Amino acid sequence: MAKRSKRMQELLKLVDRSKLYPVEEAIALAQKTSNVKFDATVEVAFRLNIDTRKNDQQIRGAVVLPNGTGKTQRVLVFAKGEKAKEAEAAGADYVGDTDYINKIQQGWFDFDVIVATPDMMGEVGKLGRVLGPKGLMPNPKTGTVTFDVAKAIAEIKAGKVEYRADKAGIVHAPIGKVSFETEKLVENFLAVFEAIQKAKPAAAKGTYMKSVNITTTMGPSIKVDASSVVVN
Repeated sequence: MAKRSKRMQELLKLVDRSKLYPVEEAIALAQKTSNVKFDATVEVAFRLNIDTRKNDQQIRGAVVLPNGTGKTQRVLVFAKGEKAKEAEAAGADYVGDTDYINKIQQGWFDFDVIVATPDMMGEVGKLGRVLGPKGLMPNPKTGTVTFDVAKAIAEIKAGKVEYRADKAGIVHAPIGKVSFETEKLVENFLAVFEAIQKAKPAAAKGTYMKSVNITTTMGPSIKVDASSVVVN
C-alpha cells in the first residue's frame, strides 16, 4: 500500500471515513480539504452495479453542466463546405478535414474535444488507434458526431462533459472547480447524478449505485449518501 504524505494524513483527519455525507456537506468538505496551490477540479465517481462485459450494460453519454466546468474547451471540428463555415461561425477553435487528420497523425493534440459531421467519419475513423486510447474519438452517443455542429459546439463551450463506465463499472466526471460556490457545484453534481440515474440499463439488477464519492485533485475521497439525493 502506498504511503500517504503528511499533507494527506492531516486532510484525512477532517473526513469521517465511516460516514455517508449529504451531497452539499460532502462538496463543502471537499472544498475545505483542497489545499493545493491551484484551482483543483472537483470530481464525482459512481461505482455502479453493472457488467460492462455485456453490451446491454455499457454506459456512455454526455451532460451539459448548468454552471460549466471552469475550463475552456478547445474544439476541433471535422467538416466541409457549409458545415465548416457553420462551425467557424459557432466558435470552433479549429475547423478542417484532411489537413487536421494529417496533423494528428504527426502528433498534434492541441485540442480537448472533436466534433465531426457524419460524412467525415470515414476519414476520421482512420485515427481510431490514435484517438481511441485518449478518449477523443467522436461518438454519436455523446453528440459529437452530428450535422448540427453549431449546437454541439455551443454545448461543449457551455460545459458539456462526457462520461463512460470503465471495466470496473466506475464512472468519473468533473463537476467544476474548488473556487466555485458550493451551490453551483451541487447543481452540477445533480445534473450528472440524474444523467447516470437515467442511463441505468434495464438488465442491471440489485442496487444500481453501489457508492458515490466526491474528490478533488490530490484531495481525499468523501462518501456521498446517494439515497438522500433528490433530483427535481
